[in-house]
Amino acid sequence: MEEAKNDMTAPQQGTGDAAATADSTSTPTAVPEPRDTRNTGPGRLLISVYAVFALSATARAGYQILTKFSEAPLAYLLSAFAAVVYIVATVSLAKAGRTWFKVSVAAVLVELIGVLVVGALSLFDAVNFPHETVWSLFGRGYGFIPLLLPILGLIWLYRRRPAPRRS
Repeated sequence: MEEAKNDMTAPQQGTGDAAATADSTSTPTAVPEPRDTRNTGPGRLLISVYAVFALSATARAGYQILTKFSEAPLAYLLSAFAAVVYIVATVSLAKAGRTWFKVSVAAVLVELIGVLVVGALSLFDAVNFPHETVWSLFGRGYGFIPLLLPILGLIWLYRRRPAPRRS
């Protein structure tokens, strides 16, 4: 009963006040976040992990190629390739838009295929992989994060895919 009395004494808000309220600094909770942004929430953590891997893979590949390339050229070139994939994935995940989404999907898929192929080759063809790479033995040297990361990346990309275009 008290609430009804307060409602009767409160000034009535017209449609003009609704527009003023929408411009205030508080954000309404009912507004859904756009789905084509991948750099929010858990996406920031994912991008951070990709950035760390981009830096570490680039440093490792650069060092290996500059100091001992003749010992395992295939392995070290694959390390450099992995570094490029991690850089592309990091940048594309941080950017919004349909094109960057497609680049992200492609980079993460290449990463997953790379981890699986290089992981299997390093198990069965140890002659060409005398030294470990980021993706050797499915990322064992990195706690198998290189195997888990593209799976989590694909799940995140699926959940944050752009809405269908309207005709």
